Amino acid sequence: MLQDDALAVREALARARVGLVDREVIAEVVALCAVAGEHLLVVGAPGTAKSEAVRRIAAQLGGSYFEYLLGRFTEPNEIFGPVDLRRLREGVVEVETAGMLPEADVAFLDEVFLGSTAILNTLLGLLNERTYRRGRTALRVPLRVCVGAANQLPDEPSLAAFADRFLARVFIAPVTDTRLEELLEEGGRGAVPGPSDSRTLGAVDRLSEAAAECELTHVRPVLAAALRRLRAAGVPVSDRRAVRSQRLIAAAAVLDGRGKADTTDLWTLPLIAPTADAQAAARDVLADLIGEAGSTSLFHAAEEFSRGARARAQRLAASGRALLQEFGDRPEDLDVRLRFEAVLREIDAGFAAPDLDVELGEVRDLLVAAVKA
Repeated sequence: MLQDDALAVREALARARVGLVDREVIAEVVALCAVAGEHLLVVGAPGTAKSEAVRRIAAQLGGSYFEYLLGRFTEPNEIFGPVDLRRLREGVVEVETAGMLPEADVAFLDEVFLGSTAILNTLLGLLNERTYRRGRTALRVPLRVCVGAANQLPDEPSLAAFADRFLARVFIAPVTDTRLEELLEEGGRGAVPGPSDSRTLGAVDRLSEAAAECELTHVRPVLAAALRRLRAAGVPVSDRRAVRSQRLIAAAAVLDGRGKADTTDLWTLPLIAPTADAQAAARDVLADLIGEAGSTSLFHAAEEFSRGARARAQRLAASGRALLQEFGDRPEDLDVRLRFEAVLREIDAGFAAPDLDVELGEVRDLLVAAVKA
């Protein structure tokens, strides 16, 4: 059952990634956080498809989705729902939460730090305790993951406690020059992911339960050593973030179909570093611990945060198989053939022939045969 549920989420991610260019990491980390029961902060310039990536994976995970762009003058009722006026006339404060954040399974709050004090204080309890309270309204919210987005991290110390509720951080930049052709092609085509499977949210919940029971005994001594390295390198890791990092490790393990975590799941550690510079430092100081990390479900994210050969091989094998599945073994269009050749070039640039694992070697052979056909 665990492997079946992991496969269901893997297939949902494959559908969500269709048409995404250089934003696959966001979709994968959203799924990771949904299983871990944690929240994600995405930081990047405007126009970098933060919301598009979240919408795509939310649609594939299923359930109720809530999205809102916060501003300085956003009222709490725009997020949590209006007060029931009929009950208010009776002297009772109740909130109509239908279709609002308290009833969402996945939520996306853009410009999240622009919210008023009233909104952010309410969100603190909702995100941490999964409970919404106002007047007589007291709800246990079904929220699996909330994704907050911002153009930059806030400078105000008063926002530190709120920002800390987002355990995982993803920092994004505009699409690299090497992928501009792909961006233009996908943007012009307006690719739409396939229909979602209504059973995926149930798979996420079962994986979340499995993550709570995941065996971490073997990996904890290595995790403690890694956390000491991070702190020694000046990467701020609070006690809360240190403890909760285990949830990401456990989620990575169960998404790989395993009920026992090991050192290959430690690629999630740089996610808890609070800034882009701190994440880069974390990758450097943990290089020997996470260099062999990988994930069959979250291969883009594993490669991004480990910078390891194993994760790169998994990502290239998956990319090659996706091309072969979509276009067959005889690509006729020049653009498609160039995409086959691009994956081949990346494989050959990153791996000497003796270093290819079995799966990547098979994919390479199929791609070579296709471009020669």
